[in-house]
Amino acid sequence: MWKYGFKQIGFLALALPSVLAHGGTLQNIRAYEAPDHTRVVFDTSASAEASIFVLSDPDRLVIDLANTRPAASFDPDVSGAMGRRVKNIRWGARPSAYRVVLDLDKPLKRKDFQLPPIAPYGHRLVIDLFDERPAEPPPEPTEPEGLRPVVIAIDAGHGGEDPGAIGPNRVYEKRITLSIARKLAARFNQTPGYRAVLVRTGDYYIPLRRRTQIAHRERAHLFLSIHADAFKNPKVSGASVYMLSERGADSEMARYLAEKENRSDLFGGVSDVSLDDMEPYLRQTLTDLSMQGKRRQSSEVGGEVLSQLNRVTKLHKKQVGHAGFVVLKAPDIPSLLIETGFISNPTEARRLNQADHQGKLVRAIHRGVINYWQANPPPGTLLAHR
Repeated sequence: MWKYGFKQIGFLALALPSVLAHGGTLQNIRAYEAPDHTRVVFDTSASAEASIFVLSDPDRLVIDLANTRPAASFDPDVSGAMGRRVKNIRWGARPSAYRVVLDLDKPLKRKDFQLPPIAPYGHRLVIDLFDERPAEPPPEPTEPEGLRPVVIAIDAGHGGEDPGAIGPNRVYEKRITLSIARKLAARFNQTPGYRAVLVRTGDYYIPLRRRTQIAHRERAHLFLSIHADAFKNPKVSGASVYMLSERGADSEMARYLAEKENRSDLFGGVSDVSLDDMEPYLRQTLTDLSMQGKRRQSSEVGGEVLSQLNRVTKLHKKQVGHAGFVVLKAPDIPSLLIETGFISNPTEARRLNQADHQGKLVRAIHRGVINYWQANPPPGTLLAHR
């Protein structure tokens, strides 16, 4: 009754018990590997009643989906998450359920929850698997006292469960942003006096608030969130730079983009996200007096970046925009969201997918940031010492 295989396993049609005839369907299984956990997602046609338990010798996690059968199009995509925590995935019919078994590399802690439908997804059962002992954090860089580099936290928007915008010919925003972020980080790391930190290093999702926490942990001087968004009108094009607004969005486009980006946690699969508490949180953050100085820095860095982007690509907005982006809410780190273009525009989507154009955007963003910090070196850094 079982099908076995390594990485991606095929499915053999089974004569399912009649009790499953009127149940839901298992449409897909997807898996994503992150540095601190592995996520396995079950796409189902209805909210699935799941019995989840652990077996040992060898270590396994068993998921029984009650009154469920595989859909005709059932085609799991799990190969990208094999090896580190999950060695294999098996599945097959049981008398009153459909069983999926995860063969584990070792005992793991888990967190499981269900998510309601949100386009393009239907019902989802999410299982996050964590190491029982968290990995040791990387040692902090050895820096002479008073000679820290300027630390740039670079956030590749979306990832994993959240594809972001999807352009013509299946160009995914999450892939574009990661490619640009990696190139930008490499360029900063080759620049004396600077160190780049990639917030997201692979195809997995990080909750919006966790992204700024990572920047805090790294004691970043600047937070850059890279995006390539979409609009309902495919003719809209051009790059733009946004900072956190104190009084709301300064344009209809800014409001549209902020609302779209702030819903990322619903796509990415965060169990306890609520849109209702976002605006009060932003208002509370903005009462901090230290925010005023950081907002001024954000505006000035953003102006430098815009000036450089104007040399290599069309601008959608010639001034730094303002909107309530949750990912920019850190009160003590200057923060910018950079829209590198509109992936909904066929011409721009094609350019954003080209390494040459990505390189031009990277050089422009890098030069804009360098110009600002050369004129305003942060105290206690190598730049200030020089």
